[in-house]
Amino acid sequence: MITKTGKMNVKNDVVEKGAPIISLENVRIRLGSRTIQENINLTVNEGEFIAILGPNGAGKSTLLKLLLGLLKPSAGTVNVMGRAPRRGNTDIGYAPQHRVLEADLALRARDVVGFGLDGHRWGPGWPSRKRDAIIEKALQEVDALRFANAPVGQLSGGEQQRLLIAQALLTNPRLLLLDEPLSNLDITRGQEIVTLVNNLCRARNVAVMLVAHDINPLLNVVDKVIYVANGQCTIGTPDEVITTETLTRLYGSPVEVVKALGRMFVVGAEI
Repeated sequence: MITKTGKMNVKNDVVEKGAPIISLENVRIRLGSRTIQENINLTVNEGEFIAILGPNGAGKSTLLKLLLGLLKPSAGTVNVMGRAPRRGNTDIGYAPQHRVLEADLALRARDVVGFGLDGHRWGPGWPSRKRDAIIEKALQEVDALRFANAPVGQLSGGEQQRLLIAQALLTNPRLLLLDEPLSNLDITRGQEIVTLVNNLCRARNVAVMLVAHDINPLLNVVDKVIYVANGQCTIGTPDEVITTETLTRLYGSPVEVVKALGRMFVVGAEI
């Protein structure tokens, strides 16, 4: 579950109109003695929906941690809304990788969402009209009001994922970071989450970066993809990035991209 600190409605960042939400220049990310990514150059603008793709261990989630201020680059410049990344930035909403909750967990769905406001304190937080209104609005935006009072452990994986997204919306963020929200969901539930996130992106004009393993559920809604592999990354539209030539270069070995029935299939690389 996400725990976010900081005051509810404080916005300290001033972003020049038209300035990018995220800018990375010649960034290198190292964990210990291992270089995870090198020479990253990318820009994310307001209202863009971007998928982050690539094989396991390539650095997809690590890139999100860099933007959250949990990691520092070993080289290069990172700007998030005009400033260096920092922990507790309420202009960023973050939903971590989802783990299915125990069936006997008795907390209500709305209580779990409320942890996004006061999860740094012991207990579910003090009730107040303002707090309740913020939670109610977030639940409504993710279409979760119908099960808001249900025990969270009895909800489906898709319903629990909606709660994590609701948590991430509580501080009215300008950037939404979602780490593998489609994992462990069937095709129908996964497509519902994609539709939900796309609607939020367009209605709020919020920049979205979503980590995924498969482009196909996102193919018709994302503006760009960031593909990470073999310590390198590239950004562009799906048609620009997910090509035989580009992926062969990223992986350093032959990769074939096959397009059929409105879907993309990557052959010859671990994805």
